Amino acid sequence: MKTIDKLILWSRLKSPWILHFNSGACNGCDIEIVDALTPKYDIERFGIVLKSTPRHADVLVVSGPVTLQQVPRLKRIYEQMPEPKFVLAIGACGCSGGVFNGCYSVVPGGLDQVLPVSAYIPGCPVRPEAIIDGVVKLLSSLEN
Repeated sequence: MKTIDKLILWSRLKSPWILHFNSGACNGCDIEIVDALTPKYDIERFGIVLKSTPRHADVLVVSGPVTLQQVPRLKRIYEQMPEPKFVLAIGACGCSGGVFNGCYSVVPGGLDQVLPVSAYIPGCPVRPEAIIDGVVKLLSSLEN
């Protein structure tokens, strides 16, 4: 591995930038994602920063069931992210559709029917500790 590749990998591991996308959630998981950013949990001390544009994000964090209306937007956001890019499915709705699975406007089966999911973080709602643990495990898988 070249020195520049090692430097890029180190920077990705030490400072992952995330983009949060709500695809129709009840806001339970969204509140927990925002809670992880508060001083109580303070994920910024690990270098994890919430960004507002997909062009600067490494990790796409998706909460809620994926509705048919959101599919083109999700794909466009995913395509705008630089390589390598990762997707986290947050909550029962993001992982499998949750209680909304089977509704006429929801993609059956969850987020992995639309985008390649790197990690699933189940729960209803997901605790901030679980979100932090999922991001850390995703990053530790990059080291290998």
